[in-house]
Amino acid sequence: MKLSHEEVEHIALLARLGSSEEELERFREQLSHILESFEVLQQVDTADVPPTAQSVDLQDVVRADEVSPSLPHSQIMANAPQQEAGCFRVRAVLE
Repeated sequence: MKLSHEEVEHIALLARLGSSEEELERFREQLSHILESFEVLQQVDTADVPPTAQSVDLQDVVRADEVSPSLPHSQIMANAPQQEAGCFRVRAVLE
């Protein structure tokens, strides 16, 4: 599918791209090539393929929770640039 110069200008406008005529022509060629590559998918016979939301089975990739001992408070605070009353001191981010 070949895109016209006007279509590429419209796409550039929607994407808020400031482009020269040279760049628009390059984009036209590149976008046209991408669309032509996808046209190959139109030839795939999908008549016997049931619609699905997931192409592979879902697996739980999260490990089980395990109780483990925490680090000692002194070790946690050892790298704190600023401390106050045993807590990290940071600049306020909200007024």
